Amino acid sequence: MQKKTKIYDMDIDYTVDRRPVKYPRVEFRTGHLHLILPKNYKNESKIIDTHKDWIYKKHKEILHSLNKSKDKQLVKRTPEEFKTLVNKILKKNLTELNLKVNKIYFKQMTSKWASCSSSKNLMVNSLLQHLPKFLIEYVIHHETLHLIERKHNEHYWKLVSKKYKDHQRKEKELFLYWFLVQDKISNTFLLQKKPRNCLQTPVMRKYSVF
Repeated sequence: MQKKTKIYDMDIDYTVDRRPVKYPRVEFRTGHLHLILPKNYKNESKIIDTHKDWIYKKHKEILHSLNKSKDKQLVKRTPEEFKTLVNKILKKNLTELNLKVNKIYFKQMTSKWASCSSSKNLMVNSLLQHLPKFLIEYVIHHETLHLIERKHNEHYWKLVSKKYKDHQRKEKELFLYWFLVQDKISNTFLLQKKPRNCLQTPVMRKYSVF
């Protein structure tokens, strides 16, 4: 259900989604606010008021990112060109790090740019084909390192920093490109998780317990 609320100087559209969940939560999915509520939850205005400062802040951040993403340009390459490029980059990374992957898959995903499973399978978001080569290289390197360290802990980021001392800048670039790709290419806006890094989608979630 599409609704509207006003927080300070901003009119914010939001959607109410009732599910069999225990606690209410608020999510932003690429610029749009979603309230995920238990089926019998009545006071939706309370959850908005409780988290109005967080909602206001995140809404401003997302609008700013959407605006900045307009300055970016998507790259034109065919799926075949993209797969060839990824395989070439991956082969180089694996050789440099003396690692092996089991299989590599390409699929349009709605929650991250890429992932590496515990069984050493690499899943690459096909939407990545529209990004500049230097970001594709970063994403592949990022995922390859998960063959060494599964978690995004201090050890992992030290590994990343050996090759990409500017990895925080790369993460911000990926954050901006996600908005652009969603707007220009996929137009899905089906995002699920709050990113600890921008290989996951730029969506924010906040839980509430009443």
